[in-house]
Amino acid sequence: MKRRNMMTSRGLPEKAMGIRNGARNQHHSKPISKIYFIFILLLLMFTPIVDSSWWYIGALGARVICDNIPGLVNKQRQLCQRHPDLMQSISEGAKEWIKECQHQFRHHRWNCSTLDRDHTVFGRVMLRSSREAAFVYAISSAGVVYAITRACSQGELKICNCDSQKRGQDSDDKGNFDWGGCSDNINYGIKFAKAFVDARERMVKDARALMNLHNNRCGRMAVKRFMKLECKCHGVSGSCSLRTCWLAMSDFRRTGDYLRKKYNTAVEVTMNQDGTGFIVADKDFKGSTKNELVFVENSPDYCLMDRAAGSLGTAGRVCNKSSRGIDGCEVMCCGRGYDTMRVKRVTKCECKFKWCCAVECKDCENVVDVHTCKPHKRPDWLDVT
Repeated sequence: MKRRNMMTSRGLPEKAMGIRNGARNQHHSKPISKIYFIFILLLLMFTPIVDSSWWYIGALGARVICDNIPGLVNKQRQLCQRHPDLMQSISEGAKEWIKECQHQFRHHRWNCSTLDRDHTVFGRVMLRSSREAAFVYAISSAGVVYAITRACSQGELKICNCDSQKRGQDSDDKGNFDWGGCSDNINYGIKFAKAFVDARERMVKDARALMNLHNNRCGRMAVKRFMKLECKCHGVSGSCSLRTCWLAMSDFRRTGDYLRKKYNTAVEVTMNQDGTGFIVADKDFKGSTKNELVFVENSPDYCLMDRAAGSLGTAGRVCNKSSRGIDGCEVMCCGRGYDTMRVKRVTKCECKFKWCCAVECKDCENVVDVHTCKPHKRPDWLDVT
């Protein structure tokens, strides 16, 4: 018996109809594929890349090898190779300024979080030219000044030592004194920090580079602002008839507190037409931006996790139930509410001095309520992309 092809309503064999339909589907899929390809290409072109940063030096610790540090531009790598001992100081300083940043923002929605094994240190949050970026660039620049200056005074570096210009006699509101001791060489710290930290920003000319350079300078000058005069008295029975004095840096916390206040009053700016400076966005602003932190873009609210913006959200963050400030549960949790759990905490108590020479304490248990922010009601909103 001969096989017959089944006929369609149009009189065509079913097999032939399938081929013709397949050809039609192929014809329609080509424009769709082209559109999809163009969309992906545009997405890759306009999605900002998070570059590595010299900030990652802090994660390397004693393993600082110039050729292995991600994020260094050529000038920074050259300085690293020329002064490897300075890089070790910068590495130690990086840990300090990151710790200070986290202290200053410990009660904020954005709390200066770092990402483990991430060469950018802070992730995509630094892509936005925000107040937070302004603070990070300022505190990091200040951290380099502080670390280098301290290392100079402690004799850890071959290229610098104490400030040799502080010699002879001088006076203050308490009278005359002789320069002596070891004055911190703040000017060398500023000079090296400017050369090293600003190197990347000087390679490009755009609003973000200008913003970073400005905030870097504010950070450097903040350390110098809190130099203090320390003196030692000489004379009969400590009469202080003669004084030997030197200049010393204040604790880095003072610099952090100062820059934190500058964060609160940071000024929004735009780049001028010739690309050489800023124009303040607020036409009613009066004064100078010279010593102010500046930013170009408004910050996200940091309420929800948003990978594109680099926001980790506030779900699970500890909040203060009784506070109405930024650390309060209402603000920290963005109105989502909070969970409460009772935890036991062991603290030292009833301490007594025991001769000689120890302090003995008891371990006391306290039960306290800990409040943490609830996640968003709709779980699919927790990972905005």
